[in-house]
Amino acid sequence: MIFKQLQDEESSTYTYLLACQEKKLAILIDPVLETVQRDLNILNELDLKLDYTIETHIHADHVTGSFKLKEQTGCKIAGPSIDDLSCRDIQIKDNDKLGFGNLALRAIYSPGHTNTHFSYIYESPNNEGDSLLFSGDALLINSCGRTDFQSGSNKEMFNTIKNIFYKLPSETLVYPGHDYNKNSYTTIGISREKNPVINDGTTIEKFIENMESMDLDPPKKMNIAVPINEKCGEIED
Repeated sequence: MIFKQLQDEESSTYTYLLACQEKKLAILIDPVLETVQRDLNILNELDLKLDYTIETHIHADHVTGSFKLKEQTGCKIAGPSIDDLSCRDIQIKDNDKLGFGNLALRAIYSPGHTNTHFSYIYESPNNEGDSLLFSGDALLINSCGRTDFQSGSNKEMFNTIKNIFYKLPSETLVYPGHDYNKNSYTTIGISREKNPVINDGTTIEKFIENMESMDLDPPKKMNIAVPINEKCGEIED
């Protein structure tokens, strides 16, 4: 598998490129509008065809690059079916397999940051390599995503992390949708043991206390990004 972790500096958003080396088919998870040309350059350099883009959720901190990438490459746009967006070509449901060439991701419904949030996991064929969890804005490195706007829920986030993610094998690599400290990844085992916001020993009461103490400002682009992302990134004249 070809794998690249790419970052938008302004929003600290990670975009992930995964591709089947044999079939030369690629996908992009959570592309960003401002970095579309970078992504196109990488696809061209590696002689890859973009099969589709995948969204983890309707983002509030950046505009997705999905619509522009579809215009440029003819790729499809995929995302959670419960967002009910007619601009998406592939409507994803829990546990769906998302193939690209000879490889595939499995979709995981993971509410908490929003009530329609999905994550995606790559499980290597025959368990011959690492499993990679693309956790979006759910589980972060030494933290988790916000729950204080856009249909967020502390109880849903607690359940997603404790009863879905933390049931995965300890060696599973976690690649989040953001990191604000230049960290690239963590593992399920490390997060279960050391995540200061939610680890194996954290109770729901303590988790809610941790979340309510964050006192974060609203995302700067929220009023612009959300309505555009509900159109898959299409910006009207």
